[in-house]
Amino acid sequence: MDRRQRKTREAIFTAFIKLLSKKDFGRITVGEIIEQADIGRATFYSHFETKDFLLKELCEELFCHIFDAMNNEHSNHHHIFDCDAPNSVFLHLFQHLKKNDNNILELLSCQNNELFLWYFKNNLQKLAVSQLPMFKNRKSDILPDSFWINHIASTFVETVRWWIDNGMKQSPETITEYFYSVV
Repeated sequence: MDRRQRKTREAIFTAFIKLLSKKDFGRITVGEIIEQADIGRATFYSHFETKDFLLKELCEELFCHIFDAMNNEHSNHHHIFDCDAPNSVFLHLFQHLKKNDNNILELLSCQNNELFLWYFKNNLQKLAVSQLPMFKNRKSDILPDSFWINHIASTFVETVRWWIDNGMKQSPETITEYFYSVV
């Protein structure tokens, strides 16, 4: 992706995120996104097929950032998420959630969050696969890997939901400990 395409994509993400801070995902239109981003309709559709694909890409951008930081490739990639990555990928995610980077909390807590949670969980499963050695002593031999990966991802999603529902009073470090203790 060249610099111009990257800047356009970032403008679309920024516009989308700004709109998400004001209204529910289901009520945002592509027209509002292109107006906020100051781009043409064809430009939007050259980057994203639909608003749902934009949401999917926003989620994938977060996980790409996490994977790149995990693989020490952070300096080689440009992301809409910026931070000093801790050693734990799960702590890293909790830190972004606590900072509410790019209004992720609005996506997680909005009425139409099922699509975002589905994308989020799919990416969490990929992350869980990369972290399986960390959990090897906790897995029963009778469990298939696919079940175990789904369990880890589901536990993370439910931990996030609980944390949000309870006002995010715990630090990212504490909630990460909670998560590790129940997996």
